[in-house]
Amino acid sequence: MPAPTDRPLPINLATALRLSNGRPLVIAAAQARVQIAAAQAAKANVLWLPNAVVGADYLRHAGGNQTDSGSLVTNSTNAFFGGGSAEFRFATTDAIFDPLAARQVLRSRQIDTQTARNEALEQTAESYFNVQLARGTFAAMTDATVKANELVRRVRSLAGGLVAPDEIDRARTLLAELAQSAEIARQQWRVSSANLTRVLRLDPSAVVMPLEPDHVQVTLISPAWSVDELVVVGLTNRPELASQRALVRANLIRLQRERLRPLVPSILITGLGTPDFYYQGSIFGTGDANSLNQWAGRADVSAQAVWKLDNLGFGYRAKVREQQGETQLATVELFKVQDQVAAEVAQAKADVDSATVRVAQAEEGLKQGLSTYRGNLQGMGQTQRFGDVLSLVNRPQEVVAALTQLQQAYVNYYRTVADFNRSQFRLFYALGFPAEELACRRPPGNIEPVDTYRGPALPNVPLR
Repeated sequence: MPAPTDRPLPINLATALRLSNGRPLVIAAAQARVQIAAAQAAKANVLWLPNAVVGADYLRHAGGNQTDSGSLVTNSTNAFFGGGSAEFRFATTDAIFDPLAARQVLRSRQIDTQTARNEALEQTAESYFNVQLARGTFAAMTDATVKANELVRRVRSLAGGLVAPDEIDRARTLLAELAQSAEIARQQWRVSSANLTRVLRLDPSAVVMPLEPDHVQVTLISPAWSVDELVVVGLTNRPELASQRALVRANLIRLQRERLRPLVPSILITGLGTPDFYYQGSIFGTGDANSLNQWAGRADVSAQAVWKLDNLGFGYRAKVREQQGETQLATVELFKVQDQVAAEVAQAKADVDSATVRVAQAEEGLKQGLSTYRGNLQGMGQTQRFGDVLSLVNRPQEVVAALTQLQQAYVNYYRTVADFNRSQFRLFYALGFPAEELACRRPPGNIEPVDTYRGPALPNVPLR
């Protein structure tokens, strides 16, 4: 039970997983990257459109000048341009290929958002089962402490001739150790709860109270699946692979752009009359040094198709080699992600298989621990006679040893159940959360928490 000062937050696994889809910052960061990529794609899509230029330009000249024949003249003039233009300056290859590459990058970022959601789900499940483990351990240590209190009471009630004084001290020592273990488990419950509320961005001061039993087992992937089958599912469904494939396609498009760059002309449609050729249509005024007294409309349009070979072709070749290297890096990264996915699936499957076996072993160990403790406790209240000597069937130290073993059995059981649940979600994450595909290929395990425990009743922590 939580302390009186704790503020319980009842929640179940399904609710926690739903909250993970909307609150974690990792998803918000991925969505921001999508927004950036979408803006870059929109920018690439409008390379064909002209730049609108509006403005005015004033020029005053005083002193020496040169005539068309090369003679020096001294004069003073004014000139004024006022107008604008629709200015085109773009490389045709950029206008063709940049939007295609930008779309692939945008697709990659959109897929990365699903990757972030998957990571948030896995992180939430991991944190949730850590809370379950801490709460179950606390309940078990509390139960063991209650049993130790009862043991101390019974040992003290035995006749002095049946037990030595140090037997009471031994029982008290165990009681103190179990009480400390219970307090440590309570602390770990609060710590793991704070981590879960951080992941879900909930009230950090609340103590999470899972609504499922502490020993619930969540089976998502049937043990009947082989590693080879699961690797295929993972390579088909992991969003990281789809994202990286989109980046490879983007680099292939950029490589094609660089190869065609010297063959396809750049288009320039500009004006005249100013250093940057800004004005295609304007009002033009001129005059001597003291006035602008001659005015007329003016139109200057220059259309150019330009083929450019950077640095006599050496710069062009360098750009092509650079883009080839970028494409190779993206391809290598794709292979690395494939290998990583296959390894994660195989590792998670091994964890699931091991945890499945260990859960049954831990359950059996807990059954035996409870049975041994109860039998020893019962024997401590019974006596037997050997000649003139009256002795206990079981000495207190044997009950202390049995309770110590029961404590360890509790710890092993809850830890193993948590390992099982975490390994199930890690495998589901490694596969890319392919619930529909698993359902189509073979009936999957139950995707809701299932109480599979068939042993004796376990301690639980009720809500206040």
